[in-house]
Amino acid sequence: MALTLLAVHQAADNLLTCVCEGLSRLPVEVPGLAGCPCRSCVVPGLVAADGCDSDCAAPPEGVYPGQLSVNVIRLFSSDHQSFPREVLSVRDGKHCAPPPVTAIELGITVYRCAPYPSDEGCPPTCEQLTASAMQLHADMLAVQTAIVCCYSATDTTRRNGRRFVLGQSRTLGPEGGCVGLEQRVTVALDDCVPCPPVEP
Repeated sequence: MALTLLAVHQAADNLLTCVCEGLSRLPVEVPGLAGCPCRSCVVPGLVAADGCDSDCAAPPEGVYPGQLSVNVIRLFSSDHQSFPREVLSVRDGKHCAPPPVTAIELGITVYRCAPYPSDEGCPPTCEQLTASAMQLHADMLAVQTAIVCCYSATDTTRRNGRRFVLGQSRTLGPEGGCVGLEQRVTVALDDCVPCPPVEP
């Protein structure tokens, strides 16, 4: 089954929606934490921390500064038994069919404001650093939970939903006033030929 030309973007956009919904629950579950950043988008190529510190000083009520991004890291061939491993196969002019599984590795990046030194050059206080760390740690778990609990259901053409493998999560920064995380997810695209009918 050939992939639609928007299959990669759809998988990335679905992931963005799931993660933003998961982050939105943070201030409800733990008052004082920030929810989904107001800057939230699928981005091309590498992620730049363009807007993670906008309006950090005094954001409007219910608006959370920061940046949530989803980007494609790589696209590769696999098969039903080997996914998520890359599988190489020889192609020539007679073999126009796509690989059994087209896999993409996606990155989810969340950036928040990092504590700043004071105007006098003093480092951030331990209280400021602890609050920033608590937000980062909550973000990491919220992102993973959102992926595990939401992302599979975004593909309704498969009986068991979208197939994916949750990868590592690592911290980013602090740098340039921003601190955050990157979470990796490897996703199988249109990997059933033919797909079984989805029961209502």
